[in-house]
Amino acid sequence: MPSPFPGMDPFLEHPDFFPGLHDSMVAYIREFLQPGLPEPYYAEIAQRSWVEVTQRYIEPDVQVLRGTDWREPESEVHGGVAVARSAPVVVTIPHDERQHTFVQILARRPNEQLVTTIEVLSLTNKTPGEKGRELYVRKQQEILDSQIHLVEIDLLRGGEHTSSVPRAQAIAKAGPFDYHVSVHRFDHFEDYLVYPIRLAQKLPEIAVPLLPGDGDVPLDFQAVFDRSYDTGPYRRRIRYREMIVVPPLRPDQAEWVNGVLNEKLPNSRAK
Repeated sequence: MPSPFPGMDPFLEHPDFFPGLHDSMVAYIREFLQPGLPEPYYAEIAQRSWVEVTQRYIEPDVQVLRGTDWREPESEVHGGVAVARSAPVVVTIPHDERQHTFVQILARRPNEQLVTTIEVLSLTNKTPGEKGRELYVRKQQEILDSQIHLVEIDLLRGGEHTSSVPRAQAIAKAGPFDYHVSVHRFDHFEDYLVYPIRLAQKLPEIAVPLLPGDGDVPLDFQAVFDRSYDTGPYRRRIRYREMIVVPPLRPDQAEWVNGVLNEKLPNSRAK
């Protein structure tokens, strides 16, 4: 059953839903690209891994290093004054192993050559202070400095602007937008092809660049999203009548969302 919205479903930006949606979209981007890629190109999924302090609240585990018998702290005499020697403690701060998946287009000519990287930005990518953001920004700059095309898809209204196209210049050219896709070609290194997307719009067909002279391959990103939604648990998990959209909607957006829900799902209202 499809999403009630024509493009991005704002309820799926919630941290409980977006990570799963992200990974599904990455998998289906590969699936949708594969048959349209000419020889010798192919698409594959890659990942970055890192360790981050867990976001789950767990009280630090404090262990007192002492024998099985409790005793008063031992004392030493320094200049006639008794000084207690305290036993050290171990404070455990839980960490999670994180992974970020993305799509790469490679060419076998004559060896495997990385041609294009396609990134669906994640919540971690857009959160200041997260190690995953630092790693992403570093990798982003490496790609921009190389002979590799970079496609960045941002379906998150919240967080820090992270795609490589400067936000102010993009808005000045395209006007305000809620989501966007940025395409940077290494052979036109000063230019960014920006697809501005507003909440009420369908997601665009993206021209994914190959090596110079080989043209582009189209990617229907609305079809990618629809398949991700249809094969996911969202109609069972999302309570459109009860849940609050995160991050919050502007008043005009909330009014539009309520209109869509009233039409598609009678008696539903966005909060």
